[in-house]
Amino acid sequence: MNDLNILDKPKIHSEIEKKSKEIGFTMPSDLYIGTLLKTLITSKPKSNLLELGTGIGLSLSWMIDGMDTESILTSVDNDPKLIEIAGTYFGQDKRVKLICADGTEWIKNYEGEKFDLVFADAWPGKYSETDEILDLINVGGIYIIDDMLTQPNWPDGHQENVNQLIQYLENREDFCLTKMNWSTGIIIATKKY
Repeated sequence: MNDLNILDKPKIHSEIEKKSKEIGFTMPSDLYIGTLLKTLITSKPKSNLLELGTGIGLSLSWMIDGMDTESILTSVDNDPKLIEIAGTYFGQDKRVKLICADGTEWIKNYEGEKFDLVFADAWPGKYSETDEILDLINVGGIYIIDDMLTQPNWPDGHQENVNQLIQYLENREDFCLTKMNWSTGIIIATKKY
């Protein structure tokens, strides 16, 4: 399978990729995680969705493409420049809330409705505040993380963080877990109760 097989890229995706190269953004999302996010979100009509780690908006473009008209997506990032860029692409979409905030603080202070799907692509919600974010997921809701396979840009010692996170998730009895040796290494967990 290669990138040429991905025929349903969001219309805006190539423009965002171009912008990524232009500003030297070095953490773009894998295309395959995008297709998976779109597919999972399509299965969740009228849903409340969360992305932790907006980046420049590549994954966000896939998530929005999978949403129906009654869903809401909140995307949080701590980089004002990236949030501003994402806002130029998605700021007019009334279903999307872009929030520039420290993810740790945002998670700890969030008091809204629980989420039907959380894509945690930042340290908060993945390696920290994990309990808090998992508690914010509805029964039947999905928690998805990527970059679970060794990546070339990982700092020394990061594999231990990944191993601890996987072990923690495997021990949670309230989630059904699938680990996928695909894309950048995906974990999908669905809340049972």
